[in-house]
Amino acid sequence: MATTKEYKDFVLEQLNLLDNITCKPMMGEYLLYYNGKLFGGIYDDRLLVKIVDSNKKYNMQESIPYDSAKPMYLVDDIDNQESLKEIVIETCKDLPIKK
Repeated sequence: MATTKEYKDFVLEQLNLLDNITCKPMMGEYLLYYNGKLFGGIYDDRLLVKIVDSNKKYNMQESIPYDSAKPMYLVDDIDNQESLKEIVIETCKDLPIKK
């Protein structure tokens, strides 16, 4: 099942507290970047972020985005924009800068 355009638009609206969010379509799903760093994506109408040390404190549930993929964290409460902003910033702290 691919992600709906409506859900993608909703997630991007919830992320509007952050500048420099970009979204790229990828095989029916969407990859999400913050300041050029790939931090997560939207898979099957679910917002998932990469697992890094700095976001473990949020006790999010692990989820598999697609077959044979590494686990990611499922962001359950995307209605809370402040919390979502914090999760994205914390996640990106531990991600390498793209060369």
